[in-house]
Amino acid sequence: MSLDTRNPADVEHLLWDEIERRQVGMLMLVGGAPRHAHPMTAFVERDHRQLWFFADTASEIVQGIGVGQAAMFVWQQPDIQACIGGQVTVEHDRGRMDRYWNAVVAARQPRGRQDPRLTLLRFDCEDALVWISTAGPMRTVWEIAKATATHRPPDVGVNAHLTFH
Repeated sequence: MSLDTRNPADVEHLLWDEIERRQVGMLMLVGGAPRHAHPMTAFVERDHRQLWFFADTASEIVQGIGVGQAAMFVWQQPDIQACIGGQVTVEHDRGRMDRYWNAVVAARQPRGRQDPRLTLLRFDCEDALVWISTAGPMRTVWEIAKATATHRPPDVGVNAHLTFH
């Protein structure tokens, strides 16, 4: 697929592809406790614009959610970075647990899939700010050097604001 960074649908498609491929990002509650982001493995449901995460009901992040909480999921890779805003809720969905259970999740859940403290977090994505690097490593070095000399921003990529409805 040829990426048109001016087309929000293309940027959204790229974002979901990248999250599905690499999965781990940082989830943080907005305006609540805990005040720091936590690394989480994301499972993407594109059609619903949702991310799902396994969590322990006794964890600090689950305790901070209550019935629902504003949150951000931060995604960072060399050529794409994103901050996705939305609402996170605790949702114990046995069917999704079975669907998303894999070796990585099992390694982080030593008590197994039947652990009564194991639950899921559903993150309903509302919007995202996405940065995409369109410059390769050599051009980035050149643009940084040029920006230093000219005191102008480097031309190394684009950003897009996505709104999910």
